[in-house]
Amino acid sequence: MTSLAPSGLRVAAPPTGARESAPLIQVTGLCKEYPLAGGGATPVLRDVRLAIASGEFVALMGPSGSGKSTLLNILGGLDTPNAGDYRLAGQAVAALSPNQLANLRNRQIGFVFQGFNLLQRSTIAENVALPLLYAGVRKAERQRRARELLEQVGLGHRADARPNQLSGGQQQRVAIARALANRPPLILADEPTGNLDTQTSEEIMALFSRLNVEQGITLLLVTHEPDVARYARRLVRFKDGRIVHDGEVNV
Repeated sequence: MTSLAPSGLRVAAPPTGARESAPLIQVTGLCKEYPLAGGGATPVLRDVRLAIASGEFVALMGPSGSGKSTLLNILGGLDTPNAGDYRLAGQAVAALSPNQLANLRNRQIGFVFQGFNLLQRSTIAENVALPLLYAGVRKAERQRRARELLEQVGLGHRADARPNQLSGGQQQRVAIARALANRPPLILADEPTGNLDTQTSEEIMALFSRLNVEQGITLLLVTHEPDVARYARRLVRFKDGRIVHDGEVNV
């Protein structure tokens, strides 16, 4: 990917005193390993400690296998650690029942993935409305909210289109709209520009920046791309399952 140009975009700084107040995300002593077929285990996360305040925009970087995507999956309730503590808005996630965890994922966290994960036989409005269906929202309100969100991402005029009628960048905008459906305070994005060209990546990152600034949504973004990471205000770099840098974006 060639250079992106975030200059001129406003990006949200953490609120005054954010690091001193109760964080939205609090991770302490987090460890994760995967068993090997012949016995033993491969450590993926080693004693990870991380606090993220509400309203921050954080990029997670590191080589493949360094643990960044595993951490994102744990933060999203899609995986569980072998040891350590993870709290979201003060709530111990490990103590939640399966139903409570599903409710937390649907209402508190928006997910954006590299592969879009859209239902090809549904319209894009139906894709966006899906989290609202799971949340028990009535049909008329689901339809209204879906079209409102599509307007926010510049696709209100394509509400009745199918995903295969859209470009990759447009499909990622639909995925972002879907992630916003239940107004979550947190969005987790795993390589959201990985399948996109440079210009489209700029557009997607500008959209993330606008959501962070205008709506105060906390954003955690996994990326291999230094130019993408520069849109964040904080960089957490992983190596061999450990955090080796946590601070200013210096890529």
